[in-house]
Amino acid sequence: MIALLLVPLLLPWAAPALARRLPARCSPVVALWTLTVSAVLLAGGSVAALGTLTLTGLLKIPVFATLGELVHPLRTPSERLMLPLAALASGFLALAALTLGLSLVRQAAGLRTARAQAGRRPAAGDLCVIDSPRPDAYALPGRPHRIVVTTAMLRSLDASEREALFAHERAHNAGGHHYFLAAAELSAHCHPALRPVREAIRLAAERAADEAAAGAVGDRRLTARAIARAALATTARDTARPVVTPGATTGPVPQRVAALVAPARPAPRAVPGLAALLTACAVLSCATAATGAFRVHEDIEIAQGETGG
Repeated sequence: MIALLLVPLLLPWAAPALARRLPARCSPVVALWTLTVSAVLLAGGSVAALGTLTLTGLLKIPVFATLGELVHPLRTPSERLMLPLAALASGFLALAALTLGLSLVRQAAGLRTARAQAGRRPAAGDLCVIDSPRPDAYALPGRPHRIVVTTAMLRSLDASEREALFAHERAHNAGGHHYFLAAAELSAHCHPALRPVREAIRLAAERAADEAAAGAVGDRRLTARAIARAALATTARDTARPVVTPGATTGPVPQRVAALVAPARPAPRAVPGLAALLTACAVLSCATAATGAFRVHEDIEIAQGETGG
Protein backbone atom coordinates (compact mmCIF):
# COMPACT_ATOMS: atom_id res chain seq x y z
CA MET A 1 0.00 0.00 0.00
CA ILE A 2 2.76 2.47 0.94
CA ALA A 3 4.61 1.72 -2.30
CA LEU A 4 1.47 2.51 -4.30
CA LEU A 5 1.02 5.84 -2.53
CA LEU A 6 4.67 6.82 -3.06
CA VAL A 7 4.39 6.43 -6.85
CA PRO A 8 2.13 9.53 -7.33
CA LEU A 9 4.57 11.54 -5.20
CA LEU A 10 7.61 10.50 -7.25
CA LEU A 11 6.20 10.59 -10.79
CA PRO A 12 5.86 14.42 -10.95
CA TRP A 13 9.66 14.69 -10.72
CA ALA A 14 9.86 13.20 -14.22
CA ALA A 15 7.51 15.85 -15.63
CA PRO A 16 9.83 18.92 -15.85
CA ALA A 17 12.32 17.28 -18.24
CA LEU A 18 9.47 16.19 -20.52
CA ALA A 19 7.62 19.50 -20.24
CA ARG A 20 10.60 21.63 -21.21
CA ARG A 21 11.07 19.73 -24.48
CA LEU A 22 7.42 19.30 -25.44
CA PRO A 23 6.62 22.81 -26.84
CA ALA A 24 9.34 22.38 -29.48
CA ARG A 25 8.12 18.92 -30.52
CA CYS A 26 4.44 19.58 -31.30
CA SER A 27 2.01 22.37 -32.09
CA PRO A 28 1.52 24.98 -29.35
CA VAL A 29 -2.15 24.09 -28.88
CA VAL A 30 -1.39 20.37 -28.47
CA ALA A 31 1.45 21.21 -26.08
CA LEU A 32 -0.79 23.52 -24.07
CA TRP A 33 -3.53 20.93 -23.62
CA THR A 34 -1.13 18.06 -22.94
CA LEU A 35 0.90 20.00 -20.38
CA THR A 36 -2.13 21.40 -18.57
CA VAL A 37 -4.11 18.16 -18.35
CA SER A 38 -1.00 16.23 -17.30
CA ALA A 39 -0.13 18.82 -14.63
CA VAL A 40 -3.65 18.70 -13.19
CA LEU A 41 -3.66 14.88 -13.13
CA LEU A 42 -0.21 14.72 -11.54
CA ALA A 43 -1.25 17.31 -8.95
CA GLY A 44 -4.47 15.43 -8.22
CA GLY A 45 -2.62 12.15 -7.82
CA SER A 46 -0.10 13.62 -5.40
CA VAL A 47 -2.78 15.34 -3.31
CA ALA A 48 -4.83 12.13 -3.17
CA ALA A 49 -1.76 10.15 -2.06
CA LEU A 50 -0.89 12.71 0.62
CA GLY A 51 -4.48 12.73 1.85
CA THR A 52 -4.59 8.93 2.04
CA LEU A 53 -1.30 8.80 3.94
CA THR A 54 -2.54 11.48 6.34
CA LEU A 55 -5.81 9.64 6.98
CA THR A 56 -4.00 6.36 7.56
CA GLY A 57 -1.70 7.98 10.12
CA LEU A 58 -4.56 9.70 11.91
CA LEU A 59 -6.44 6.44 12.28
CA LYS A 60 -3.44 4.96 14.08
CA ILE A 61 -4.00 7.51 16.87
CA PRO A 62 -6.52 6.20 19.45
CA VAL A 63 -8.75 9.28 19.56
CA PHE A 64 -9.14 9.34 15.77
CA ALA A 65 -9.57 5.57 15.67
CA THR A 66 -12.50 6.00 18.07
CA LEU A 67 -14.01 8.74 15.90
CA GLY A 68 -13.60 6.45 12.90
CA GLU A 69 -15.45 3.69 14.75
CA LEU A 70 -12.58 1.24 14.41
CA VAL A 71 -13.11 -1.89 16.47
CA HIS A 72 -9.80 -3.44 15.36
CA PRO A 73 -6.40 -1.80 14.83
CA LEU A 74 -5.94 -0.50 11.32
CA ARG A 75 -3.67 -2.83 9.40
CA THR A 76 -0.54 -1.05 8.11
CA PRO A 77 2.87 -2.36 7.04
CA SER A 78 4.84 -0.68 9.83
CA GLU A 79 3.84 1.85 12.46
CA ARG A 80 7.41 3.15 12.73
CA LEU A 81 7.29 3.98 9.03
CA MET A 82 3.62 4.90 8.73
CA LEU A 83 3.42 7.58 11.42
CA PRO A 84 6.42 9.65 10.18
CA LEU A 85 5.13 9.38 6.62
CA ALA A 86 1.69 10.51 7.71
CA ALA A 87 3.18 13.45 9.62
CA LEU A 88 5.19 14.51 6.56
CA ALA A 89 2.15 14.13 4.32
CA SER A 90 -0.03 16.25 6.57
CA GLY A 91 2.69 18.90 6.73
CA PHE A 92 2.99 19.03 2.95
CA LEU A 93 -0.77 19.26 2.58
CA ALA A 94 -0.96 22.11 5.07
CA LEU A 95 1.87 23.98 3.35
CA ALA A 96 0.28 23.50 -0.07
CA ALA A 97 -3.08 24.75 1.22
CA LEU A 98 -1.46 27.80 2.81
CA THR A 99 0.57 28.82 -0.25
CA LEU A 100 -2.38 28.18 -2.56
CA GLY A 101 -4.67 30.25 -0.34
CA LEU A 102 -2.23 33.17 -0.29
CA SER A 103 -1.84 32.94 -4.06
CA LEU A 104 -5.62 32.96 -4.56
CA VAL A 105 -5.96 36.06 -2.38
CA ARG A 106 -3.21 37.87 -4.30
CA GLN A 107 -4.55 36.89 -7.72
CA ALA A 108 -8.13 37.81 -6.83
CA ALA A 109 -7.02 41.20 -5.53
CA GLY A 110 -4.91 41.78 -8.64
CA LEU A 111 -7.81 40.89 -10.94
CA ARG A 112 -10.18 43.19 -9.07
CA THR A 113 -7.68 46.04 -9.36
CA ALA A 114 -7.09 45.37 -13.07
CA ARG A 115 -10.80 45.22 -13.87
CA ALA A 116 -11.53 48.33 -11.82
CA GLN A 117 -8.75 50.18 -13.64
CA ALA A 118 -10.05 49.03 -17.02
CA GLY A 119 -13.63 49.86 -16.02
CA ARG A 120 -12.75 53.50 -15.42
CA ARG A 121 -11.78 53.91 -19.08
CA PRO A 122 -14.12 53.88 -22.11
CA ALA A 123 -13.56 50.82 -24.27
CA ALA A 124 -13.50 50.73 -28.08
CA GLY A 125 -14.99 47.30 -28.63
CA ASP A 126 -12.81 44.95 -26.61
CA LEU A 127 -9.89 47.40 -26.47
CA CYS A 128 -9.27 49.45 -23.34
CA VAL A 129 -6.48 52.04 -23.37
CA ILE A 130 -5.04 53.13 -20.01
CA ASP A 131 -3.04 56.32 -19.68
CA SER A 132 0.23 55.16 -18.11
CA PRO A 133 3.95 55.86 -18.58
CA ARG A 134 4.65 52.12 -18.18
CA PRO A 135 4.43 50.05 -21.39
CA ASP A 136 2.17 47.04 -20.90
CA ALA A 137 -0.49 45.02 -22.70
CA TYR A 138 -2.45 42.00 -21.57
CA ALA A 139 -5.67 40.03 -22.00
CA LEU A 140 -8.04 40.58 -19.09
CA PRO A 141 -10.28 37.56 -18.34
CA GLY A 142 -13.88 37.82 -17.30
CA ARG A 143 -17.05 39.05 -18.94
CA PRO A 144 -16.77 40.97 -21.14
CA HIS A 145 -13.26 40.12 -22.31
CA ARG A 146 -10.93 43.08 -22.49
CA ILE A 147 -7.61 43.81 -24.13
CA VAL A 148 -5.80 46.29 -21.92
CA VAL A 149 -2.96 48.35 -23.35
CA THR A 150 -1.21 51.41 -21.96
CA THR A 151 -0.52 54.60 -23.87
CA ALA A 152 3.21 54.04 -23.37
CA MET A 153 2.96 50.68 -25.14
CA LEU A 154 1.02 52.22 -28.01
CA ARG A 155 3.75 54.82 -28.45
CA SER A 156 6.39 52.06 -28.55
CA LEU A 157 4.89 50.35 -31.64
CA ASP A 158 3.88 51.43 -35.12
CA ALA A 159 0.39 50.87 -36.50
CA SER A 160 1.01 47.43 -38.00
CA GLU A 161 2.81 46.22 -34.87
CA ARG A 162 -0.12 47.36 -32.75
CA GLU A 163 -2.49 45.26 -34.85
CA ALA A 164 -0.24 42.23 -34.34
CA LEU A 165 -0.15 42.91 -30.59
CA PHE A 166 -3.93 43.23 -30.43
CA ALA A 167 -4.32 39.99 -32.40
CA HIS A 168 -2.04 38.24 -29.91
CA GLU A 169 -4.09 39.39 -26.92
CA ARG A 170 -7.38 38.55 -28.65
CA ALA A 171 -6.05 35.05 -29.25
CA HIS A 172 -5.49 34.68 -25.50
CA ASN A 173 -9.11 35.57 -24.78
CA ALA A 174 -10.49 33.47 -27.64
CA GLY A 175 -8.46 30.45 -26.51
CA GLY A 176 -9.42 30.81 -22.85
CA HIS A 177 -5.75 30.76 -21.92
CA HIS A 178 -6.45 32.22 -18.48
CA TYR A 179 -8.05 28.89 -17.55
CA PHE A 180 -4.86 27.04 -18.50
CA LEU A 181 -2.74 29.49 -16.51
CA ALA A 182 -5.01 29.15 -13.48
CA ALA A 183 -4.76 25.35 -13.68
CA ALA A 184 -0.97 25.63 -13.95
CA GLU A 185 -0.83 27.87 -10.88
CA LEU A 186 -3.03 25.47 -8.91
CA SER A 187 -0.92 22.46 -9.89
CA ALA A 188 2.35 24.20 -9.01
CA HIS A 189 1.18 24.65 -5.42
CA CYS A 190 0.26 20.96 -5.10
CA HIS A 191 3.72 19.58 -5.88
CA PRO A 192 7.07 21.44 -6.11
CA ALA A 193 8.14 19.44 -9.17
CA LEU A 194 5.26 20.97 -11.14
CA ARG A 195 6.59 24.53 -10.89
CA PRO A 196 8.77 24.12 -14.02
CA VAL A 197 5.72 22.63 -15.75
CA ARG A 198 3.85 25.84 -14.92
CA GLU A 199 6.48 27.80 -16.84
CA ALA A 200 6.18 25.41 -19.80
CA ILE A 201 2.40 25.93 -19.80
CA ARG A 202 2.90 29.69 -19.87
CA LEU A 203 5.27 29.34 -22.80
CA ALA A 204 2.84 27.09 -24.67
CA ALA A 205 0.01 29.60 -24.12
CA GLU A 206 2.15 32.42 -25.49
CA ARG A 207 3.27 30.32 -28.46
CA ALA A 208 -0.36 29.45 -29.23
CA ALA A 209 -1.27 33.15 -29.18
CA ASP A 210 1.80 33.98 -31.29
CA GLU A 211 0.76 31.54 -33.99
CA ALA A 212 -2.86 32.73 -33.92
CA ALA A 213 -1.71 36.36 -34.22
CA ALA A 214 0.61 35.50 -37.11
CA GLY A 215 -2.29 33.83 -38.90
CA ALA A 216 -4.60 36.78 -38.23
CA VAL A 217 -2.24 39.46 -39.57
CA GLY A 218 -0.77 37.20 -42.27
CA ASP A 219 2.84 38.04 -41.46
CA ARG A 220 4.98 35.97 -39.10
CA ARG A 221 7.92 38.41 -39.18
CA LEU A 222 5.67 41.34 -38.34
CA THR A 223 4.28 39.41 -35.38
CA ALA A 224 7.79 38.52 -34.22
CA ARG A 225 8.89 42.15 -34.52
CA ALA A 226 5.86 43.41 -32.58
CA ILE A 227 6.47 40.95 -29.75
CA ALA A 228 10.18 41.76 -29.63
CA ARG A 229 9.64 45.53 -29.56
CA ALA A 230 6.91 45.22 -26.94
CA ALA A 231 9.21 43.11 -24.76
CA LEU A 232 12.10 45.57 -25.16
CA ALA A 233 9.82 48.40 -24.05
CA THR A 234 8.68 46.50 -20.97
CA THR A 235 10.54 45.84 -17.73
CA ALA A 236 9.69 43.37 -14.95
CA ARG A 237 8.50 46.08 -12.59
CA ASP A 238 6.06 47.29 -15.24
CA THR A 239 4.13 44.01 -15.31
CA ALA A 240 3.16 43.33 -11.70
CA ARG A 241 -0.21 41.87 -12.74
CA PRO A 242 -1.99 38.58 -11.96
CA VAL A 243 -0.46 35.47 -13.50
CA VAL A 244 -3.82 34.58 -15.09
CA THR A 245 -3.68 37.71 -17.28
CA PRO A 246 -1.53 36.55 -20.22
CA GLY A 247 0.43 39.13 -22.16
CA ALA A 248 2.62 39.27 -25.25
CA THR A 249 5.76 40.03 -23.25
CA THR A 250 5.43 36.92 -21.03
CA GLY A 251 7.88 34.03 -21.13
CA PRO A 252 11.15 33.57 -23.01
CA VAL A 253 10.58 36.14 -25.76
CA PRO A 254 13.77 35.31 -27.77
CA GLN A 255 12.65 31.69 -28.02
CA ARG A 256 9.19 32.75 -29.17
CA VAL A 257 10.56 35.19 -31.74
CA ALA A 258 12.92 32.53 -33.09
CA ALA A 259 10.00 30.14 -33.53
CA LEU A 260 8.05 32.76 -35.48
CA VAL A 261 10.85 33.68 -37.87
CA ALA A 262 11.86 30.05 -38.46
CA PRO A 263 10.33 28.29 -41.49
CA ALA A 264 6.91 26.92 -40.67
CA ARG A 265 6.93 23.17 -40.15
CA PRO A 266 4.07 20.87 -41.20
CA ALA A 267 1.85 19.73 -38.37
CA PRO A 268 2.77 16.24 -37.09
CA ARG A 269 0.34 13.50 -38.05
CA ALA A 270 0.69 11.62 -34.78
CA VAL A 271 0.99 12.57 -31.13
CA PRO A 272 4.71 12.99 -30.31
CA GLY A 273 6.25 10.39 -28.06
CA LEU A 274 7.01 13.01 -25.40
CA ALA A 275 3.33 13.96 -25.17
CA ALA A 276 2.32 10.32 -24.91
CA LEU A 277 4.94 9.66 -22.23
CA LEU A 278 3.90 12.67 -20.16
CA THR A 279 0.25 11.67 -20.43
CA ALA A 280 1.10 8.11 -19.40
CA CYS A 281 2.90 9.40 -16.30
CA ALA A 282 -0.15 11.48 -15.37
CA VAL A 283 -2.57 8.58 -15.86
CA LEU A 284 -0.32 6.20 -13.91
CA SER A 285 -0.14 8.73 -11.06
CA CYS A 286 -3.93 8.91 -10.77
CA ALA A 287 -4.34 5.16 -11.15
CA THR A 288 -1.87 4.28 -8.41
CA ALA A 289 -3.29 6.95 -6.09
CA ALA A 290 -6.81 5.60 -6.64
CA THR A 291 -5.67 2.01 -6.10
CA GLY A 292 -3.85 2.94 -2.90
CA ALA A 293 -6.88 4.86 -1.60
CA PHE A 294 -9.17 1.93 -2.41
CA ARG A 295 -6.95 -0.49 -0.52
CA VAL A 296 -6.87 1.82 2.50
CA HIS A 297 -10.67 2.03 2.32
CA GLU A 298 -10.86 -1.76 2.38
CA ASP A 299 -8.51 -1.88 5.41
CA ILE A 300 -10.68 0.68 7.21
CA GLU A 301 -13.80 -1.40 6.58
CA ILE A 302 -12.01 -4.44 8.01
CA ALA A 303 -10.93 -2.42 11.06
CA GLN A 304 -14.54 -1.28 11.50
CA GLY A 305 -15.65 -4.91 11.47
CA GLU A 306 -17.76 -4.48 8.35
CA THR A 307 -15.90 -7.18 6.38
CA GLY A 308 -13.79 -10.16 7.31
CA GLY A 309 -10.02 -9.62 7.43
